[in-house]
Amino acid sequence: MQNISIVGAGVGGLTTGIYLQSEAYQVTIYEKNDHPGGKMDTIQADGFKFDTGPTIVMMPDIYKKPFADTGVNYEDYFTMIRVNPFMDVWTDGEKIPLSSDLADIAKVFEAQGETEMLGFLKYLTDIYGKYINAKNNFIYQSFRGPRDFFNLKTLWHAYQLKTFSSSYAAIKKNISSTNLQYLMSFQTLYIGISPFNGPSIYNIIPMIELIYGVWFIKGGMFQYAKALEKRFIELGGQIVYQAEVQEIAVSDQKHVTGLKINEEFETADAVVANADFPYTMTNLLGVADKAKGKYKQEKIEKMDYSMSCFLLYLGVDKKYDELRLHTIKMASDFEKNVADIDHGILPEDPSFYVYNPSVIDDTFAPDNQSALYVLVPVANLKENNNWDKEQIDLFAEKIIAKVENELALEGLSRHIVYKNIYTPKTFESRYNSAFGSTFGLKPTLKQSNYFRPHNKHAKIDNLYFAGASVHPGAGVPIVITSGELAAREVMKDN
Repeated sequence: MQNISIVGAGVGGLTTGIYLQSEAYQVTIYEKNDHPGGKMDTIQADGFKFDTGPTIVMMPDIYKKPFADTGVNYEDYFTMIRVNPFMDVWTDGEKIPLSSDLADIAKVFEAQGETEMLGFLKYLTDIYGKYINAKNNFIYQSFRGPRDFFNLKTLWHAYQLKTFSSSYAAIKKNISSTNLQYLMSFQTLYIGISPFNGPSIYNIIPMIELIYGVWFIKGGMFQYAKALEKRFIELGGQIVYQAEVQEIAVSDQKHVTGLKINEEFETADAVVANADFPYTMTNLLGVADKAKGKYKQEKIEKMDYSMSCFLLYLGVDKKYDELRLHTIKMASDFEKNVADIDHGILPEDPSFYVYNPSVIDDTFAPDNQSALYVLVPVANLKENNNWDKEQIDLFAEKIIAKVENELALEGLSRHIVYKNIYTPKTFESRYNSAFGSTFGLKPTLKQSNYFRPHNKHAKIDNLYFAGASVHPGAGVPIVITSGELAAREVMKDN
């Protein structure tokens, strides 16, 4: 039996642990916090409960997969319900309810003309074909060396993705209404990249929303982290909390011998790092640059990082039943808003997202009250590090006023009885996210698929990686897949 150590009990690390433990490895996860989940975190205070990280559940079959693949029914661990219509999107003063029902979608597009519906169907046909290609040939395939990617078959599949234009430019080819273009392209923000310069392959995201629907996990997203934890422990795995890994120890610059944790050394036959990849390479891998391969300090600093988030968690002593579970309000000039973020400018007129789980789940707040989560996309700390207390307080007041006025939430500011704020600096300190980038490395063409950090280290023979900054990328379903791929890589070597 091999002893495998995992750094971090985030979704990727827990998933890796489940797959390895189910194959008779002995796995120990070391987590610096006192609970699982990583960025799938929670706040519980004054009778309110908040999911602090991801909130939109797509691709439900991926959430179920670690349970089904290890022989149990996911329904014994967590409960998912479908939400439809799943989101209100405000653009140019118009509220558009998004639905995964084709008849509802047709109403939205045909209201702008039949050619817009025809354009939507053309988009759907094109992107669904690319989705099948990406799923079968890239998302579920790990890479180790050049031959895994630079071969005729894989290069042909990559060419067929035709992903050299931006998401927005690809949408414009079929849809002429600006509002509908925005409606079908803003979803790249879910993985921290602008639709105006992010690769067109990420138009898969709205297709997945509209075809497979959006779901809600009863009790909140943190319940999924707890479900993964429960399954891992059932299989015989061990999690050591409040155990901060200080170093991944390497001998002869090519073999991991164990971990330094709270000033003590723990041996391991292999290590899977679920900490953010740039943090791992910079802070944990205490070996000479030669052993780090191409990801030396200089390269890590020069890589492109995703945008970050400014988050408000508001306990409100009033219920807003008119507010859907998910609401997005786009800036009046959405393109400028996103460009400002890319250039490190705090937007004057920001877009924002509101999550209102209290509307369908009364465990989030006391009776007739609400637990509201407000997210504003902002620059990472590499682009803008100006988050002192005065800046935070001023921006929080501005966002609360915008939410109250632009969504017509009467008296919101007067009814706030609890408030907590996360900034990019929170992501840097609490989750070891490089530059406070919420979604890890930005998924540009040069940092996707084979060109993203791999699930196995190129030089060190028993070091592996899972998480948002490695292949296949960010977003909860993709991080779950990353965890599975990392486990498969360990198995391949043993």
